[in-house]
Amino acid sequence: MNPTNPTNPTTDHDEIRGAVRKNYGKIASATAAGCGCSSATCCAAPAGATAADISLQLGYSQAEVSGVPEGANLGLGCGNPQAIAALAPGETVLDLGSGGGFDCFLAARAVGETGQVIGVDMTPEMISKSRQNAGKAGFTNVDFRLGELENLPVADGIADVIISNCVINLSPEKQRVFREAFRVLKPGGRLAVSDVVRTADMPDSVKKDLAMHTGCIAGASSVPELELMLCRAGFTDIRIKPKNESRTFIRDWAPGAGIENYIVSAVIEAIKPGE
Repeated sequence: MNPTNPTNPTTDHDEIRGAVRKNYGKIASATAAGCGCSSATCCAAPAGATAADISLQLGYSQAEVSGVPEGANLGLGCGNPQAIAALAPGETVLDLGSGGGFDCFLAARAVGETGQVIGVDMTPEMISKSRQNAGKAGFTNVDFRLGELENLPVADGIADVIISNCVINLSPEKQRVFREAFRVLKPGGRLAVSDVVRTADMPDSVKKDLAMHTGCIAGASSVPELELMLCRAGFTDIRIKPKNESRTFIRDWAPGAGIENYIVSAVIEAIKPGE
């Protein structure tokens, strides 16, 4: 498999993006917590679980869960990038795949009035939802922008930190995502990402299933592939830590499919060298 494009080579990039955009547009428009759609179509817990329940399981605190505008937490993700980002007042934070704004609003409180948070999402419904949430809660240091991760609508060298929660795996061109992340980071800036990694070869029935792509499964890269892509983008101090305990909730993404045998959640960190 080509490490610069670790996805199903028979699936068209635009087809994957279209399926992802359509699926998460439905989620943004739904009122239910979590996926709000069929099995294996997004990163979410079983039917009946609330968004708060899901987030607590992913490692967010009760204070974090209750400290965001209503509707911002959609119960999506595979970890808590806030726990590794070590955000400081005055920093500029970029969230890749910002969804309803959950992580952006938490980051906005951490960086304070002198800081700034930019959320980028390619789904118009998500951008509308997050902007509405920001307006209702009176956040003035958060900016939500429509755009693709492979072509970030962000200027060079402005971010101190990039965070993301289980979204980079959805891109069919991950090398471009990491190059864009490197471009927009300041020298010395850091990447703090929660995502899934592939731990074993997947059967063709999984790799060729678009629902498995939109469900944060089929597009997962292995640790060596991610390390190589990050290195090629220019990052140093690359640290990827798989979390085997995450198999417990990952199996709920596609009950009975055995996907927990192929992917786990991981913490992914890297640094853009200083000048």
